[in-house]
Amino acid sequence: MVSRSLRSPRRYALGIDFGTLSARALVVDVDTGEEAASAVHDYRHGSIQERLPGTQDRLPPEFALQDPGDYLESLHGAVPKALKQAGIRGDQILSVGTDFTSCTMLPTRADGTPLCLEPRWRREPHAYAKLWKHHAAQPEADHINAIGQSRAERFMKAYGGRYSSEWFFSKLLETLRHAPAVYAEADRFIEAGDWIVWKLCGQERRGLSAAGFKAMRVYPDSRDGWTYPSRDFFKALHPRLANVVAEKLSTDLLPPGARAGGLTAAMARRLGLREGTPVAVGNIDAHVAVPACGASRPGEMVMILGTSTCHLLVGDQPQWVEGMCGVVQDGVIAGSWGYEAGQAGVGDLFAWYVEHGAPASVQAEARRRKQTVYARLESEAAKLVPGESGLLALDWWNGCRSVLMDSALSGCLLGATLGTRPHEIYRALIEATAFGTRRIIEAFTSQGVRIHRLVGCGGLAQRSALLMQIYSDVTGLPIRVAASEQTCALGAAMHGAVAAGLHKDMTAATRAMARTQGNGYQPNRGRKQVYDRLYAEYVRLHDTFGRDAQSPMKRLRQLRTQALRRESRLQR
Repeated sequence: MVSRSLRSPRRYALGIDFGTLSARALVVDVDTGEEAASAVHDYRHGSIQERLPGTQDRLPPEFALQDPGDYLESLHGAVPKALKQAGIRGDQILSVGTDFTSCTMLPTRADGTPLCLEPRWRREPHAYAKLWKHHAAQPEADHINAIGQSRAERFMKAYGGRYSSEWFFSKLLETLRHAPAVYAEADRFIEAGDWIVWKLCGQERRGLSAAGFKAMRVYPDSRDGWTYPSRDFFKALHPRLANVVAEKLSTDLLPPGARAGGLTAAMARRLGLREGTPVAVGNIDAHVAVPACGASRPGEMVMILGTSTCHLLVGDQPQWVEGMCGVVQDGVIAGSWGYEAGQAGVGDLFAWYVEHGAPASVQAEARRRKQTVYARLESEAAKLVPGESGLLALDWWNGCRSVLMDSALSGCLLGATLGTRPHEIYRALIEATAFGTRRIIEAFTSQGVRIHRLVGCGGLAQRSALLMQIYSDVTGLPIRVAASEQTCALGAAMHGAVAAGLHKDMTAATRAMARTQGNGYQPNRGRKQVYDRLYAEYVRLHDTFGRDAQSPMKRLRQLRTQALRRESRLQR
């Protein structure tokens, strides 16, 4: 056996995952995938949904903002801590890769300074970063879809028939409509994932993945390869948008795993790293998890199970699938077409129920048994067989991302009686998210996109055996679980390693650094037969409440919005 001292020095990559509420830094051995250390730093202001920092001004309904200063503070806090815990020097880090929850968009100056960090704009909501779950731009998304459909724009097909309120141009148009001064003042509108890379390496470099999946860059062009919609389309949206691409966006785009630049001297000093360390182009958090799960081949769908769920897979050619969040060439893995779909509320749904729905008796029993409330509900829910609760739920408690692409939809629980118990509701909510995943899978397979295996990652995949088994039983597919608990940060590190030339491509990085757990989940045929019947009822509810333009869910949302606006005017 060769001693460690006689071996080649270890090579380390740094992956930084910017999530919904915090940033995580992960130090990874490039050659083995061994995770040396990680550190988390919460965003000071979290998700800003009620009032702007330092004010008592109530935000409009459906707002979800962030302060980009929090991103830098968390970056500066997490990276040195991870290095210290790993027991390594900063010059041993050979590459840096990042990922970011998307679409999170912010307006900046030409030098990258966010408008909201300037005193003049601190009380203007539209000057802040708009988080992915900012749903106030639904009217703008509806307008984009109406214009896109009337003009038969190509992006409509590429996004499965509907453009989302969560995405780039919905939020940009909302800013122009409601805060035209912000639009005029901003030199750039940019994905936060591209902005953080700008701060790291001192030059603006945008990733083609976010541009393709969130910002309509889906038009083939013989000269430019891929490009944005025409000037005429943007002018039809709003006269001031005619030149939006040339005036407010950079078209200098790079594929996943490309080098964006090197760490600036100032950033290197702040983070304790070496100046010039290669930095990979920014990427979407869910997308980098795909190679980190070892799923780089067609037929495997990755489920990133967190506050929301993203479903990613690759294919050999494009297909047009209802409600997909996009299909982009080289958008996930170089050389393949990347597909994305998703559910807007999964972990958030369970957290909502634990916080607001679990009664004091359940909380007390959890304390007595020294369990979390989640564990107590899951242990009781696991004793039920499919159909036993008599309950059925829709999983739209944070709107519907796929396949209906409508954030105005909401949750539903059917079959409750005075005999219904908390763990029965909890299981029904888990089952609802599994049915939503099956609906997404069937949208793809109905169009010829192969899916024969699922791979789960994220906290829910690691912690909830019940959830994973239900997903397997509902879909009828085997499920593997990623070995890493930090697949997004690991994937970011893998992209950095490729950008630095430490691996020749993502296939090589995947072989060296990605692992899955030995034991997976297999579907139970008997349980699936019952779930098939429940799923048929789910689809009936799905279509009844989701496809009707006059759905009671939409009427209720309109009434709520009107009431909140009246109250806001009275307060002012």
